[in-house]
Amino acid sequence: MKEMEKNSWFREKILLGMTWKEYISSKITLWNIIALFILILSFYSMGYRLIYGLGPSTNLSDTYPWGLWISFDILAGIALAAPAFTVATAVYLFGVRDYEKFAKPAIVSSLLGYIFAVFALMFDLGRYYRVFYVIGWSWGLESVLFLVAWHFFLYILICIIEWAPSFFEWLGKEKLKEFFAKLGIWATAFGVIIAGGHQAALGGLYLVAPTKIHPLWYSSLLPLFFLISAIYAGISMVIIESMISHKFLKDRIIEFSQTDFDKKTIGLAKALVVVLFLYFLLKILDIAHYDKWSYLKTEYGLLYIFEVVVFVLIPAFLLINSIKIKNAKIVRFSAIIIALGVLLNRVNVSLIAYNWYIPLEEKYYPTWNEVFVSLGILILMIYSYRFIVRRMAVLS
Repeated sequence: MKEMEKNSWFREKILLGMTWKEYISSKITLWNIIALFILILSFYSMGYRLIYGLGPSTNLSDTYPWGLWISFDILAGIALAAPAFTVATAVYLFGVRDYEKFAKPAIVSSLLGYIFAVFALMFDLGRYYRVFYVIGWSWGLESVLFLVAWHFFLYILICIIEWAPSFFEWLGKEKLKEFFAKLGIWATAFGVIIAGGHQAALGGLYLVAPTKIHPLWYSSLLPLFFLISAIYAGISMVIIESMISHKFLKDRIIEFSQTDFDKKTIGLAKALVVVLFLYFLLKILDIAHYDKWSYLKTEYGLLYIFEVVVFVLIPAFLLINSIKIKNAKIVRFSAIIIALGVLLNRVNVSLIAYNWYIPLEEKYYPTWNEVFVSLGILILMIYSYRFIVRRMAVLS
């Protein structure tokens, strides 16, 4: 009897009421086959790096000690994993209940974003097996990396607490669900401090390299730039995730209203516009204060103008127009541009504008192993999100 109950629970909760054969058959699609192929190459690349080390598997060097895994997986990944830092905070801490349906998916995406960012970090660390030393064995209180490591650890715990009510509801544990629901507001309040701290600290890491980063990107305001860009990255990702969820996971949404969904999306656009213009204004003040105008005439200056104008200023005006004409499609398109702009900014600061005086042929380029490790981690995160959302009360 117990064995039958166990099988019934597994079939209902994990296989969504299907048999193993039906479940596997439902997953045989072109996109899943492509993802599986990439994951096989990714697992090979991960194993190769762990067995043979950083030297043979990457193009990292003393000149470029940090490469794609830090630039894309950590700097960009953590910025784009800020939905809980923005929307969930507004809902649970400031009582903006109109956006409560956006908060749960934001928490799940942030939780997975941080977990997989730490997982990616394992491959960049020389002694990856000592990553937990920072928690209890090695206290570098004057190190920014120590601060970031502890903040990552604490923020993952905070996201787990915020996500726990959905998890225990799925398991049918009502008492545990209620217990963690009561802890949610305290976790959110603490999470604002923690998330804001390490988003800024990631920019602070590069304050130690004033001669290596191009003057247009180097600034004493780097921590503030990273923090503000993480805020609008988080809001953008909420818009993007909601767009994808409402398209491919609409069956998980109860009482869906397209009109209400578009209205809420336009409401998020209003917040985005304010933050984008604040960021743009600070960028202009930074150039003026340090008199960097002459650098704008160089090749790097064109890249800087491209980054700020195309991915910050133009989307801001697009959002203003979308608010005026109440067009949610333009908001979603703008959110994609903004998210790509945050990715470009992190790559510029950490790779392209880093060691900017070095000839092009001597610059760092990632190996295919590095690329496939990052792609594999991204795919694992997407499938983990889909697994959770399809089974738990996240969208409903």
